[in-house]
Amino acid sequence: MAKKILILNGSPKKDGNTSIMVGWFTDAIKSRAEIEIVNTAFLKYKVNGCISCRKCQKIEKYECCIDDDAKTVLVKMADADVIVFATPLYFFGASAQIKLVFDRMFSLYKWDNDAGTMKTPLKGKTMVVLASAFEDIGLDALEKPFSLTADYTGMKFESVLAANAGTSGEIIQKRPDVRQQLESLGAKIIEV
Repeated sequence: MAKKILILNGSPKKDGNTSIMVGWFTDAIKSRAEIEIVNTAFLKYKVNGCISCRKCQKIEKYECCIDDDAKTVLVKMADADVIVFATPLYFFGASAQIKLVFDRMFSLYKWDNDAGTMKTPLKGKTMVVLASAFEDIGLDALEKPFSLTADYTGMKFESVLAANAGTSGEIIQKRPDVRQQLESLGAKIIEV
């Protein structure tokens, strides 16, 4: 059975470095996986991020109680084998378009504080971060929240971080080696 791969593209530019990285990654695996790409910059939200209402903790389902496009994406995350967060570097972090969905992942966890336990449908899945930056600083800071979340959640974690990718679209000339990194990552994910 083909792996289900959900790619969350957090770039507002359809022809930017992040979108190019997503294209290279999907080209490498499209014949061997079921892929869905969600362009998070174009989702419709009722709220900007998690509002900490905690209603999701009081229901049995792993879902957000706010009925908007993010809720649909979260359901898809729970169903995917691999969740890819693709983002440009913005002020040493992920884009706001990714962060809006990432924070709403709170609804995919159930904590029992008295028992000291946590359950999530994300356990055992693979989280991937694809990110690009104009220069060579900041990608480690961007990656950290994702790697910590994957570790906490019991997910496998992979990343391809493209430093010195230049401005929008310049990755093709400045970092053609990234394409090979993404092809290798795709092969690794498909085989696991």
